[in-house]
Parts: sequence; C-alpha cells; structure tokens
Amino acid sequence: MKRVFKGTAKELMIIIGISVLCGFAVNAYSPKGIALFGNWDTSKGVVSAKPKSHGNYFFEEIEEIQTAKEIFDRGDSLFVDARHPDAYHEGHIPGAVSLPVGRFDEMIEGFGSRYPTSTPIITYCSGRECEDSHNLARLLFTEGYTNIRIFIDGYPGWEEMGYPRE
Repeated sequence: MKRVFKGTAKELMIIIGISVLCGFAVNAYSPKGIALFGNWDTSKGVVSAKPKSHGNYFFEEIEEIQTAKEIFDRGDSLFVDARHPDAYHEGHIPGAVSLPVGRFDEMIEGFGSRYPTSTPIITYCSGRECEDSHNLARLLFTEGYTNIRIFIDGYPGWEEMGYPRE
C-alpha cells in the first residue's frame, strides 16, 4: 500500500510540473499573455502587467498633468475620452470628444468624418490604472491617425488639479 501511494504521489508531481511548464509556455506565446514582471508603480507610469517594451507603449505618454494643460490651453490638439459614456457624461475635459473603446467600431466612421487623420490627438481615460487610452490610441492608429499622445493621468488627474471640467 505504501509503495502504491509513493508511486502515485511521484506521478502526480510529474503531471503538475508538466502542467505548470505548459501554462508558462502558453502564456509566453499568447498575445494576451501576462508578463511575469510588470510595472506596478504608478509614479513610473501606467500600471500594467506588461513591460514597457510591450506594444502598449508605442505612443508618447504625457506624464505631467501640467503638460496636458499646456497642450489644452494651446488648443491645437483634440482630447479624446476613451472612458464609458456614463463616465464621460459625469465629467470630462472641456471640448473632449467621447470615443469609448468598447464602442469604437460603431463610432469610428462618424469620428473619422469629423476629424481628419492629421488631427493631433490626446487620448485619456481614468488614470494610470486604466489602459483604455492606450487601446484607443492603437485603434486610432489602425485607422490612419499618427499624431497621437496619451495623457496617462487622465480625467482623475485633471480633476485633482482643479482644471476646468464639463
């Protein structure tokens, strides 16, 4: 009886080991895989399980709220809110256009007819723990928009500074 249990335990450990290795392999090659070492410090940028070398960081990030305000004051860029429409209606940066990531496919045609692909765009969402602004930037890029920056502190940072809101 003792030998049977010992053999079963050994086989079980081998199966678990192989399963763990397979899991790591699938995660490593999956486009939606989770990085083992991520960026979890908001002072260093957007919180993400993906490393900075990942495609999320292809676009320039605006890391200082004051820089976003200076761009806003110049009036030469379109601020695009990637958040859910309910959040947009509760408050947003003045003049910002709502283009929620979840409704991109149904709204991009109207957006594209109003704003040419040469329009300088600043995407934002709900702060450094939100990746919607990065996802929206990538989607806009696939539509031909190339002058895109991402305001990583988003609406919460803007609001915290007491800047104007609609």
